[in-house]
Amino acid sequence: MRSLLVLPGAAALVLLAGPVAGAAEPADRDFVIEDPRITESSGLAASRVHPGVYWTHNDQDAPLIYGIDSRTGKTVATLTMKGVGKPRDMEAISVGPDGAVYVGDIGDNLDGSWDHVWIYRFPEPKELRDQTVRATQFDVKYADGARNAEALMVHPKTGRVYIASKNEDGGGLYAGPERLDPSRTNVFRRIGDVPWVTDGAFSPDGERLVLRGYLTAREYAWKDGRLADDGTPVGAPFQGQAESVTYTPDGSALLFGSEGRNSRVVRVERPSGGGSAPSARPTGAAPGGTPESPSAAAPGEQGNFTVGVIVLGLATLVVVGLKRLFKKG
Repeated sequence: MRSLLVLPGAAALVLLAGPVAGAAEPADRDFVIEDPRITESSGLAASRVHPGVYWTHNDQDAPLIYGIDSRTGKTVATLTMKGVGKPRDMEAISVGPDGAVYVGDIGDNLDGSWDHVWIYRFPEPKELRDQTVRATQFDVKYADGARNAEALMVHPKTGRVYIASKNEDGGGLYAGPERLDPSRTNVFRRIGDVPWVTDGAFSPDGERLVLRGYLTAREYAWKDGRLADDGTPVGAPFQGQAESVTYTPDGSALLFGSEGRNSRVVRVERPSGGGSAPSARPTGAAPGGTPESPSAAAPGEQGNFTVGVIVLGLATLVVVGLKRLFKKG
């Protein structure tokens, strides 16, 4: 609706109530990854240079990194890493305080078949366009033997790299050396136990660490390079194959992603103050009461919906387990 405001001695101003036609969507919101090349989005990281842009990559793919505009869901840059070998199982991505993008080629579907894994690092490009970026490759081993892992996190203040494993005997949190060295093997040492997870991320202020699995997520306080509590459950959305999580650049919300063609990235708000768990209700979720927005279901349908989610979740774990078992590395 329009209203006309007339000021003495001034031209009439037309004020528009509601959004202006053609105005851009807000950034850092729910979005669908529209690029048909991205069928197994396995990591997610907010750009430090380009507002509203998130970096992702496929699981087990060519050395390609995609920049997605959260306002449109479209790919605005495709980066080809140069100077690295053929990726084996890329599972995670993070942006460090040094202005570099870190990619974790850390998956090991046979829970310890490879004696080393890799981390790639390259400067985040200042221009959003298709381009080749020169990356540095780091050899990584674990002090207590080979591990399967999907979560790599770079602390936003110290720049230290951490990995969360997901072996059958449970997950572990591993800290890398103070600085990665491309000329030698970088040994990661276990500093704590964590749940079986598929991704993780530090908050922009470095005071929280979120870790997610296929069905749940927890947010931990972080202090002096360690987990400072047992974590608080996060209201993670239900997703078919839940693979990724990251904070928005201002730390006010979490974005949860999954594999699959045209996969949806779901925003989950954090409450003001940042001390308690994020709200379980995502904003801008798909209409119609989809699994990604269970709050849209009618009150009488909540019980059936919950049972359905549990059953579907168990089925998903079985399917994912078989997929991981037979997936070629």
